[in-house]
Amino acid sequence: MEPSNDINKSGWSKQLLLWGYILAVCLLLRGAFFFQNLHQPLNIPDNGEDVFLFAVTNGQGFSQISNQLADMGLISSSFDLRIFARLSGQASAIKAGEYQLDRGINALDLLDKLVSGDVFYRRVRILEGWTLLQALQEIQAHPNIQSSIDVNDNEELQRIFGTTYYPEGLLFPDTYNFTTGATDREIVERAASLMQQVLDEEWQRRAVGLPLENPYEALILASIIEKETGQAAERELIAGVFVNRLQNNMRLQTDPTVIYGLGNQFEGDLTRAHLQQMTPYNTYRINGLPPTPIALAGREAIRAALNPSLHNYLYFVAQGDGSHFFSSTLEEHNAAVERFQLGRESE
Repeated sequence: MEPSNDINKSGWSKQLLLWGYILAVCLLLRGAFFFQNLHQPLNIPDNGEDVFLFAVTNGQGFSQISNQLADMGLISSSFDLRIFARLSGQASAIKAGEYQLDRGINALDLLDKLVSGDVFYRRVRILEGWTLLQALQEIQAHPNIQSSIDVNDNEELQRIFGTTYYPEGLLFPDTYNFTTGATDREIVERAASLMQQVLDEEWQRRAVGLPLENPYEALILASIIEKETGQAAERELIAGVFVNRLQNNMRLQTDPTVIYGLGNQFEGDLTRAHLQQMTPYNTYRINGLPPTPIALAGREAIRAALNPSLHNYLYFVAQGDGSHFFSSTLEEHNAAVERFQLGRESE
């Protein structure tokens, strides 16, 4: 007697249920393994550096990126990450750049970084008191900045800065973040733009009655203050001395301008002959301000030039500890020079 169709159907149903159960268990196990892989911390090697960087280049597809991660040993397999990125729609949203991988980061964290463009920024620092040449050399010395500017070509520098004169002092001293591949010109343009912004802001807050006709003259004076100031607390005092001298038609008689005007002739020892040598920057020989700044001035020096202390001082002399002694008369000043300068020379 043949088995009924109902019995056959029942057998097949049981087999289908069994295989369905097995498949569901497999899928659950695969899913668990899938998410475990994505949450597993990346295997970041100790490369002896402060940070570990992973680079994504322009035009690189996510398959290449995931394979690169696997080839570097950062992930065990590229398959799970590639599938998740495609299913979530993130594979096409990756941004190029360098990414810092900290220990403990997993594949999903990394994917979030790549999508958000949380790139690693490098830094170059430009210091107050540097000359333009020193700043340009520091920028070009950075191994991750592409150099294209001829720092010795004055005409090229004038074109870049949009001036008809040597653009001394037109960069703002600060720390600039950038990504690998940035050019020296990009950094210079940012620093020049920031200087103009800061100068405009401080000019709007200037004191009344200053002997300064425009922001550029304020920048020239600020650069001198920057070079003369050994202690930050004295900026406004020193600014007040120079403003008083300008208002009294007295020459500024400041050594840093002489040194700047000497250029390569200066070898570290300022002499009487140097003070008598005629250059456009020798404020012992010329009236008023020199033709350009002599260094990069920070915001504090610019602010001091535009908001000097109100006092009667016309002179100051270094005391040997970074501070200065201020005097209102030439007699007081000569006595201070003998005490703090000539006295030390005779020791």
